[in-house]
Amino acid sequence: MKEVGTDIYEAVHSGRLTQPFSASSVREACPHWMRRTPSTFLAKHAVDNPGKNSELFVRVARGLYRLI
Repeated sequence: MKEVGTDIYEAVHSGRLTQPFSASSVREACPHWMRRTPSTFLAKHAVDNPGKNSELFVRVARGLYRLI
């Protein structure tokens, strides 16, 4: 799953993905991932996630995230 985080980071820094972003905008910027991957990955790696996974994103509103 590290590749998903790297792809999102690169999409933001290349300008293909603007912040804050949603799972659907990540799917548009990174179309090669399976349909549910972005929404699952964003929630799983948001600050204060219940699984204590690595924190890569800040949830700024329901369904919207920014890179840390």
